[in-house]
Amino acid sequence: MPRDKGKSVIATNRKARHNYTILETFEAGMVLQGTEVKALREGKASLVDAFATIDDGEVWLNAVHIAEYGSGTWTNHAPRRKRKLLMHRREIDGLIGKLRDGNLTLVPLSMYFSDGYAKVELALAKGKQAHDKRRDIAERTAKREVERTLGRRVKGM
Repeated sequence: MPRDKGKSVIATNRKARHNYTILETFEAGMVLQGTEVKALREGKASLVDAFATIDDGEVWLNAVHIAEYGSGTWTNHAPRRKRKLLMHRREIDGLIGKLRDGNLTLVPLSMYFSDGYAKVELALAKGKQAHDKRRDIAERTAKREVERTLGRRVKGM
């Protein structure tokens, strides 16, 4: 059976870009059980409160909720278990150095299938303060107003 070509998004972490400043992104494969893959194909995943850690040189995805597969039996998976991520050794070593230096964290931005393989997009991120969030909202509002005004001017209003 041929695999689906392209990228199909399963779940996104919409709050991540609001709560964190994204510095760098990485793509990682996921080590999954069979029923997890079937549940993901049904789109039953949530990245709310998810984060990644590096333990003993391995990257782990924590607090991701993948609902149990409906047609699964006693072989079903635990919905919130730790899942190992697959990355190149040089990427992991670079992340270890960056995470050790400052107050940075690894946050999953999205989970998707790429050419049939389950992948997760990780971001090296720094937490935003409340005043940073307010500034971002004000900038978006101002930009929206400018675009609206320019649009009216083009239409001749």
